[in-house]
Order: sequence, then structure tokens, then C-alpha cells
Amino acid sequence: MNEVQRAKIVLNILNKIYPKTPIPLKHKNIFTLLISVLLSAQCTDLNVNNVTKNIYPKYNKPEHFVKLGRKKIERLIRSIGIFRIKAKSVYNLSKTLKEKYKGKVPKTFEQLEELPGVGHKTASVVMSQGFGYPAFPVDTHIHRLAQRWGLTNGKSVIQTEKDLKRLFPKKNWNKLHLQIIYYGREYCKARECYGISCKICTTCYPNRKKPILTKKA
Repeated sequence: MNEVQRAKIVLNILNKIYPKTPIPLKHKNIFTLLISVLLSAQCTDLNVNNVTKNIYPKYNKPEHFVKLGRKKIERLIRSIGIFRIKAKSVYNLSKTLKEKYKGKVPKTFEQLEELPGVGHKTASVVMSQGFGYPAFPVDTHIHRLAQRWGLTNGKSVIQTEKDLKRLFPKKNWNKLHLQIIYYGREYCKARECYGISCKICTTCYPNRKKPILTKKA
């Protein structure tokens, strides 16, 4: 079985299990989606949602966070990992949006990736989930699963993104990115499946007996 055949299996199984893919990070607008994605680095979506549910009803525009200042932002997001670094990014990001973009989130990868604290993966999530532009955000979890399923050699997240974009039709990218995340959390967990027990792993590799070692991003 080659990678093209495996990609078809992955797509079929995921479409059956997850016909609908709600965005896991709760948000009020594209700006708060951007903030939530930034906060989700090294942190679960659940933890981010628990924190932001008390923030977004009151603070949901760049000017709100500029007015708050760094120290108050720190206090609001204190229970999130590396909160001081993230608070600095949220403040500087909000300041840049207010001063350079009149409080609007820009609609291009280039402009997004120039914003403080925003890398390619964060920009990809905002472009796909916020603006509906075809993108394939790859985080460490998708990177791990793509290796287990034989869709990439796992050299880097950049390579994984290229491989997934090559193997799957562009029209599927936005939904598929979320489907993979949901499937990984439910069936192909890092410390449970090991590439040998979930439906995708056993269908793509019926003869695999030993746990698969994946390369970290």
C-alpha cells in the first residue's frame, strides 16, 4: 500500500466519524480566534476555553487589550502555560493591530506572520478557520499522526505540511486539519495507540506489530 492509498483510507474514515468539525477554540470574532490560537501553544484547548470564557465577554478587541496593559493581561491568563510570554505577545499584537491595521486582523499569511507571537501554524489556523482560506495547519499532534499513518517521513512540520497538501485535495484541507485533531484526541492518542490499535493505523498497516517511533517536530 502506497501513501496515496493510505491518504484515501484516512479521508474515508475521518469523513465517516467526523462529518462536522466545529472549531474547538471558543471565540467571538477573528481577533479573539487569533488570541486563542496564540494562547493554545503548549496548552490544551480546554484550558484556553476555560480562561477565555471569562475574558471575551468583556475584552474582545485590540484596543481593549492595549488599554488593559501587560500586567493585567498576565493576571487574566495566569493559569495558562508560559503566561508571561503570551501576555507580552497578546499586548504587542493588539498594539500592532490597533496602530497598523485599524484594529482589524489582516487577511494574508505574510501580514499575519509579521505580528508579534504569530508563527506560520497560528497564521494557518486563522486563515483557515477565521477566513475560510485553504490552509493546512500542522502542529506537533498532526505531525505525529501523519508519521504513524505513513503520510510523511517526519523530518519537520514544514515537510509534513507539504506532504499533506500534496496528498489531499485543497477543498478538504480546512476540515481535514480539524478531523485529524479530533481523531488523534479520541482514538490515536500518543501514549495509547502507538500506531498499532486504532482503525486508521490497523487499516493502513495491518501487519504492524511493534509500536511506531515518531520524530518530534
